[in-house]
Amino acid sequence: MIRKYSIILRGLGLLFVFILVVFTGVFFYAYLTGGDSKALSLFSGDGVGVLQIDGAIDDSRSVLIELKRLKEMPWVKAVVVRIDSPGGAVAPTQEIFEEIQRGKKQKPFIASMGGMATSGGYYIAAACDKIVANPGTLTGSIGVIMQLTNFEDLMKKVGVKGINVKSGANKDIGSPFQSLSPEGREILQSLVDNVHGQFVTAVAKGRSMNETQVRKLADGRVYSGAQAKELGLIDQFGTLEDAIELAAKRAGLEAEPAVYYSHPDQERWWERMFMGVFGRRLPGMDRGWLRYEWSPALLQ
Repeated sequence: MIRKYSIILRGLGLLFVFILVVFTGVFFYAYLTGGDSKALSLFSGDGVGVLQIDGAIDDSRSVLIELKRLKEMPWVKAVVVRIDSPGGAVAPTQEIFEEIQRGKKQKPFIASMGGMATSGGYYIAAACDKIVANPGTLTGSIGVIMQLTNFEDLMKKVGVKGINVKSGANKDIGSPFQSLSPEGREILQSLVDNVHGQFVTAVAKGRSMNETQVRKLADGRVYSGAQAKELGLIDQFGTLEDAIELAAKRAGLEAEPAVYYSHPDQERWWERMFMGVFGRRLPGMDRGWLRYEWSPALLQ
């Protein structure tokens, strides 16, 4: 009889170890693949995803990958776009804007502004359903700048002369070796005005505002969150937690939903696992930011 019970207990022990191995294997597979939906959906609860955009927006690839991941997670019912950015290059910003616009057709998107969400940072925020910011958040800066450097006078002093061999009359516009001609300035001004017009149109589209109204605000100046709210550039004051609560409410979730952060490579494995299993928020996920300008000069 004792031997019989011993065999049963041994079998149960092996079964427990097998289940544990399978459980661990599935979770680590999901973690290493960046959140495989078929794997993590076995353990996670419905919640809110937080897409983090920090620093200069020079490349959209990593943000788009994370955005796609959050959009495809069936248990992520809404997305908060947390922005701590002064902007960046034009095209990457536009790619993120358009992807969020498409994502809004599937689930709610709420923008949460940190210390700074200016220029391209505001461009992205405008794509969301609602914008939440702090009264002291720096935002706005709806404008475009192209900065060029000219070394012509300095080169003359040291006896150095620059020579451009070009295929067309305007191929060397902005060259540091020569002064900008009236025609060249007109061409570059036209470029800046065109991109600025795209910015204004995007903000008007995202915020459901009249383009004329937006253009009056789009002289490049920076606004505080308090000023932006008065002007209709943001919707309400609040922290990241408030934005998460708003997103959960719009998605019909409970008051304290599970929260899934982007940047899985920056998460500890146990944070990722326990967020999925127990659906609890984990602190300390915010990042810092860098300060640059949103400039079409980055397109050259």
